[in-house]
Amino acid sequence: MKITFPVLTLSRGGAQRMLAELANRLAENGHDVVILMPGDGIVEYPMRCKVVYAESGELMESDFPYADVIVSNYYTTVSVSHKASHMGKGIHIRLALCYEPIFLPDNNQSFASYHMTQNLLVLSRWQQEIIRINHGIKGTIVPIGLNPDFRNLHVRDQTERRLVISAILRKPEGGFSGHREQEYLLQQLNLVKDIYPGVELYLIVPPGEYAGSPELQQLVANPRYHLRTPADDAELCFHYNESNIFVSSSTSDSGSLPGLEAMRCGAALVTVYSGGNMEYGRHGHNCLMSYRYEDRLALDIIKLIEQRDLRLRLARRGEEDSMSFTWAKSMEIFQEEMFGIISRSSS
Repeated sequence: MKITFPVLTLSRGGAQRMLAELANRLAENGHDVVILMPGDGIVEYPMRCKVVYAESGELMESDFPYADVIVSNYYTTVSVSHKASHMGKGIHIRLALCYEPIFLPDNNQSFASYHMTQNLLVLSRWQQEIIRINHGIKGTIVPIGLNPDFRNLHVRDQTERRLVISAILRKPEGGFSGHREQEYLLQQLNLVKDIYPGVELYLIVPPGEYAGSPELQQLVANPRYHLRTPADDAELCFHYNESNIFVSSSTSDSGSLPGLEAMRCGAALVTVYSGGNMEYGRHGHNCLMSYRYEDRLALDIIKLIEQRDLRLRLARRGEEDSMSFTWAKSMEIFQEEMFGIISRSSS
């Protein structure tokens, strides 16, 4: 089967990771997969399928090769995919990796983009229900996954180590990180540090975003924090493994991949409810989860600092529960739904 993925960027991030994983695994499964990118598209994941750049710089329907399906994702890829589909270049399927109208600028445009195809794939029940209520379309859930590369290396078993609390920070400039509540995150981490000055605060930042963000660069001078800029999955896995507690403050995530990755690596998760993290997180069972209005993030972190047995129990259950999430499973569900859409379209 010929599959075209129009993609704006494959820089480091949860949504881009899912696109890269699905495209690579579909190619390995025998499909003819093409990643179609604008002229300035960035590729930071190793790709095992063809990557093609638009001739004019921006994605145009004329750039699309003829395929069986076109899989759009971010809202700005939907309209051009819709037009290419009407030119006979493939059945248009949308893999919605977030629900953009909630937290991004130009929500009138992103909202309208959900009216362009009924063929919809989503990441979670939360996202599925929001789109069903707002647009009348019930998407099929393709869950997030994990690579075997992410695993518990038992680094934190060394008893002489200081307790490490880590979180991921993304580039705040540009208006794309407001839903991550990063100011609140740092405020809560600082409260913890004031009460327990002996803990270490690690901030994990994608290196490309660090290089382009003056605000992130300013954090280097703050003695409270240790910045980590992992160049690849091996380094990211090690930083998760350094962490006793991993913290997420995002209030809107359709998948929320970092929390699941941290679980797999044996860290105890403290998180704000973001919608999609309910697919794997259960408060008191494998993590501590609170609603943002409860303003409880620091209190939950402190609880796990003070209650070692609880911290270890949540970490152990989180690691066990994460094992059911694999990219192989995600690809199989995606492939099955793709075949189903083609079958229904031809009948």
